[in-house]
Amino acid sequence: MDNYTGKRIDGRYEIQEVIGVGGMAVVYKAYDSIDDRIVAIKILKDEYLANEEFRRRFKNESKAIAVLSHPNIVKVLNVNYGDKLQYIVMEYVEGITLKEYIEQQGRLGIKETVHFTMQILRALQHAHDKGIVHRDIKPQNIMLLSNGNIKVTDFGIARFSYSDTKTMTDSAIGSVHYISPEQARGDATDDRADIYSVGVVMYEMLTGQLPFQSENSVSVALMQLQSDPKRPRELNSSIPIGLEQIVMHAMQKNANDRYQSAAEMLLDIEEFKRNPAIRFQQNYFVDNDPTKYVGRKQDLANAKIPPAVNRTSQRTERLTQPEPSVPDDYDQDNSAGNSRTKLIVIGTAIGLAVVALIVFASLFFFTDVFKGDTLTVPQLTGLNVNEVVDNAKYKDFKITVEKVANSSYSDGIICNQRPTSGTKVTPDKNEITISVATTYEKKVVNDVYGMMYEQARKMLESQGFVVDGQPIVSMSEAFGTVIRTDPERNTEAESGSKIIIYYASDKDLIPVPSVVGMDLEMAKALIESANLVVDENVKSENSDKPAGQVIDQSPANPEKVISGSKVTLTVSNGVPAISSASFSIVLPSTGTRGTFEIFVSNESYVNKTLLLDGSSYEVKIEGSGNDAPVKIYIDNKEYYSCRVDFTKNPAVVSGGAYSNSNSVLSKKPIPDVRGLPLEQAKQRLNAEGFNNIKIEGVTVYTDAENGMVKNQSPSPASTGIFGTASTYFTDTEIILTVGQKDGV
Repeated sequence: MDNYTGKRIDGRYEIQEVIGVGGMAVVYKAYDSIDDRIVAIKILKDEYLANEEFRRRFKNESKAIAVLSHPNIVKVLNVNYGDKLQYIVMEYVEGITLKEYIEQQGRLGIKETVHFTMQILRALQHAHDKGIVHRDIKPQNIMLLSNGNIKVTDFGIARFSYSDTKTMTDSAIGSVHYISPEQARGDATDDRADIYSVGVVMYEMLTGQLPFQSENSVSVALMQLQSDPKRPRELNSSIPIGLEQIVMHAMQKNANDRYQSAAEMLLDIEEFKRNPAIRFQQNYFVDNDPTKYVGRKQDLANAKIPPAVNRTSQRTERLTQPEPSVPDDYDQDNSAGNSRTKLIVIGTAIGLAVVALIVFASLFFFTDVFKGDTLTVPQLTGLNVNEVVDNAKYKDFKITVEKVANSSYSDGIICNQRPTSGTKVTPDKNEITISVATTYEKKVVNDVYGMMYEQARKMLESQGFVVDGQPIVSMSEAFGTVIRTDPERNTEAESGSKIIIYYASDKDLIPVPSVVGMDLEMAKALIESANLVVDENVKSENSDKPAGQVIDQSPANPEKVISGSKVTLTVSNGVPAISSASFSIVLPSTGTRGTFEIFVSNESYVNKTLLLDGSSYEVKIEGSGNDAPVKIYIDNKEYYSCRVDFTKNPAVVSGGAYSNSNSVLSKKPIPDVRGLPLEQAKQRLNAEGFNNIKIEGVTVYTDAENGMVKNQSPSPASTGIFGTASTYFTDTEIILTVGQKDGV
């Protein structure tokens, strides 16, 4: 595991010790000799260097945190993407993980929980604003410094929110106790997945327990999808109701029901800090354009003003009566670990002075921010809509009208308004939506019993009704046949009201969950939880995906099937680390010895001398990759080439072909043509297979030498008792020096 302690990397980083080990990388403490500082270096493990998926994830992490600059996020100082070494150099953080601190304390006090959570959310808001989703928020990835500040670390599975890529590695990874339901399903994720994880972290800090616990990760993942946790107050009754509500709001199964941004969650926490006895509405308003958190005054130019209309209207409907059970955690530290030494250092006079200064500055800043004109929402409920629309009295507001059926009010009377009267709003948030009562025309519901559903739906919709179809099990009626309606046929109902059509179905249709990219056991559990059956004949194929990962399913999502249907899965066998290939080639027949070289993926694999006697030669090689090029050279000339798929075991060879075989097989002595006329010399060489002839002229002074070959290169073969004939490939270039009288 430890391959680098005591070594120097890139002539700069002196590795001192291991400080952390993760699934794909090891983190070292190191000294940067150039910048004279201690740093942390995260090095991708050697066994993953050849794995494109891990290389991609590692590069993603560096890309993600390289664009981030926030006091609550570890800073990237340098990166390296070499073929033999990949690492990320980060600032060195001295402290312990939040997980270790929770384990020390048992559970944290209200004050500490809020303090840490706000820092985590500020870090995430910064990341989300940059388009980065962390996707692995957990106490293990949060460093706690001695001054009480935190640093969010490990963006190893982070992704840019605009990425279209969706795989199991991209979406359903992360620590199973903290992942969102959409991650557990393998669905695409956005900022709200991090919000869910923050809720789980808060839950753990406040209770000392995880919301879902089991002996195996598959069970925990299913709990994330299907089960509701115990409310925090069941485990720790001292938790204020408002804080519990914040936790549960963040942990909603449906992402649309959670806080829609870190900034929105921060606003509620800040409200709780101001009033620990607060109770929030259960149905939270979700702003379609959530406010971004303004952390510093210089950010104000680019920040959005908090949605005062909606937030304020929310506050007016919250209960603020004091709760006897609310702990005075903001006045004195009554947490479980108050008898132990805290990491938070607040005891010195300097520290108090700094805190006081920060509080003063914060108060000054926020007072300055929220200074300015506001509007008070008028009372409109009970008025006739004609008294409001186009009335100059309400010219400062944008009035939006919606009609609703309400028998408690006369036609045209405003029965509801949003926001409520008395709410303070800014001029840019001046929209008021009024609900105006109206009496719809009553119509007799047509008799559609026995019709096919689609025909019945169209008929009732033509009457002005809103139709909702509900299948019910019936073995006596044909599939799709209308059994009854609600309200019943031939009864009166208001135009625009909902009519439910109940139609026959032999069984309920079940949506097939998407399990491609999941671990096989998790995929099986998810399919079975949907009342479907996994085909016991699980297929397997070699692929570049990790072994045991589902790479195909039939039927596939988003198909719907009847309950109890069978789903066939195909899983990956993984990529063999190394596999071998063997094949035969025919050596050229020259009767001489020649150099024999094999290159695999452009790397030299074999280099030897062989007798080129025309025999069959068995080639044996090893390698990796699904399309590795293999080339064989004889006497530095390409002789044979093919491609090998090393992901199969044994490896598969394809595309084999001989190259330049004629020239290799035709290796001969060069005849001596010196003293012959040029044309005769060329004919002699051509007859032996040598056609690559180049002519160079030399000046002569006699007619007898004109047009005669004076010299040749290479020199003709030496023959005789003491010499052996030199042989050459027939495509060898032969240079003839020919006499030319007077340079002609």
